[in-house]
Parts: sequence; structure tokens; C-alpha cells
Amino acid sequence: MRLKNKWFIAVVALLVLSGCSSNQSGLLESPYRQTEFLLGTVVNLSVYDEDKEYVIESAMSLIEELEQIISDEIASSEISEINRQAGIAPVPVSEELYYLIDKSLNYGKLSDGGFDISVGPLTHLWRIGHDDARKPDQEEIDQAIAVIDYEKVILNPEEQSVYLEEPDMQLDLGAIAKGYITDQVNALFEEEGVTSAIIDLGGNIYVKGNRPSGEEWTVGVQNPFLARGELVGRIQATNKSVVTSGIYERYVEVDGIKYHHLLDPDTGYPFDNEIAGVTIISDYSIDGDALSTVVFAKGLEAGKTFIESLDDVEAVFVTRDQEIILSSGLVDTFELVNDNFKLVDVEG
Repeated sequence: MRLKNKWFIAVVALLVLSGCSSNQSGLLESPYRQTEFLLGTVVNLSVYDEDKEYVIESAMSLIEELEQIISDEIASSEISEINRQAGIAPVPVSEELYYLIDKSLNYGKLSDGGFDISVGPLTHLWRIGHDDARKPDQEEIDQAIAVIDYEKVILNPEEQSVYLEEPDMQLDLGAIAKGYITDQVNALFEEEGVTSAIIDLGGNIYVKGNRPSGEEWTVGVQNPFLARGELVGRIQATNKSVVTSGIYERYVEVDGIKYHHLLDPDTGYPFDNEIAGVTIISDYSIDGDALSTVVFAKGLEAGKTFIESLDDVEAVFVTRDQEIILSSGLVDTFELVNDNFKLVDVEG
């Protein structure tokens, strides 16, 4: 599993960092915070509720447990066993993995195959984001895309099993795994009575509740052309997932050409359209994760139309020409903070 690393999305809390004192809301002005390297990325969890520090440790353990199930880089994982049994036999799996694969296949249908978790043979060829990243030759690419087909991932609900119909098929959940795990951490927080928190799984952000002041969180949208922390704008959010993908976050450069990590299952090469970056705001991070890839697959115009057709989902599109296009629900709330970009088509 090559997790789709997201750019840093700044959560601007503007808090007074004064130890662990609490205010009248019962929330800490300075949160309990823990940082770990998990899922191949930096995970940051912050909880503002008094006496809830123990929940962070439980959440970190949950993340590790889920990684052991869904990472294809762990030989003993369920997803690795599915890949080993491709074309041989169905594999019974956990409820968690079955749900995640089922959800992923639904997004395959919504995107007409642009989002396809059977893309593993292709991502393993390019290895973008790793030290051994390379541009494969055309024969290798042709062989890889010949076995990519989400419709050949067969689920059996009675047996709760997964079967890859063709030998050499491989699942790669990297484009959706962090979103799913973010939601599971949020569900744990909910069960434990956490009301104010920031969940950050390598840039998959979920802002829970409000700031200790009672105001919504301010979330910065990353500039897709520069290093982490450089913003194009800001939004206000509470109980929302904010996920960003873009063409410059991970790439391999060959003969002066940059090939980004968002690969088109049809061509075997990176998606090639007007979009440089897209930020998805949604209720669930699993949706934001998948939709960021779906939008790249569809392109700017069709992607924006698709987002507008969904309930409770908004998007910020950044084009290669440094234009910003907003979905309708953000027109009155998005704040542009970078003069090198311009807002366009805000009525569309």
C-alpha cells in the first residue's frame, strides 16, 4: 500500500499556549498532543477535552492495528494475502477490510474506473514517492494496465471474502486508506466523549467540534506549487474532513519531465489535465480521500460538476495556471490569502 501522501493542511487554532489550563467550556487551551510515525507518514493527534489524554494512546494503537490489516507492504496483512491468492482462491477478511474494499469499488463505479484499487501493478512499477522511483518502459506499463480492472474484484458478503479474478492482479488501498483510518479514529474519539480535537494523518485532516474559544477551526489550503505550509487560502470548519491532493506533492523527474503520483489506470501514466491540486471538504475522510482522486480522473469541468451533484461535499480546485475555482458552498466562505492566485468562475 503506497499511501497517498497529502500536502500539509495548516490548522490555524490561534490558541494561547499556557500549559494545560482549561477555560469555562471545560476544554484545554493547550491540548494533549502526540506525534508518531505510522502509515509511512507523520501522524499528529490533538485532544482538547480535559482528562481525555488516554484516548490518544488508544487511537495510536488503533491506527497500528488497522495498518497491520490493510498495508500491502506488510507480508502478514490481509491485503497481502488477497494479492498472493489472485486468480487462485477467495480470501476471508475482517469486517474492516471488507467494508473498505466495498466502499472503494463503489468509487470505482462513480468514477468510471478512474479510481481503481486494482491499480497495484502500476503503482509498484512507478514506485513514486520511494527512493527507487522510475519511469517504466511502455511494455511494462502495457502489461500492468492489462490486469487493472476493479470489476474483477469479487466480493462475497456471505463468506465476507475477496477474490481477484486474474493472476497478477494486486490491490493498492493507498488512495483511500488514510481517509478510512481517520474516520475510525474519529469514531473512537466519539465513543470516548471527545468533543474537540484535530486528527492529522499525514495531511488528512479532521477537525472535531470547535476551538476552546467556541469558534470554528481555521484550516489553511496548501499552495500546490510550493513547500508544505505555504497557503493559497483558508476556510472555516467544524466536524469536517479536509483532504488535499496535488501533482507536485510526489513525483519522479525523468529527462526534465515531472511525472506525478496520481496514475491513470487507463493509460498507465499520470492524469494529465488542468488541475494542479484539489481540496475536498466532506463529513467523512474516506470520501474526501477517494473524491480527490475521482476529481483528478474526471478533470476540472466534469470534476466540479460531479462535486456539485453531491450532498455535503465541497471542493477547492487549483489549476496549473494558478486559478482557484470553488464549489458553490464555499463561494462566501473561502478566504484567498495569496496574491499570486486569482479566484475565477465563482458563480459557476
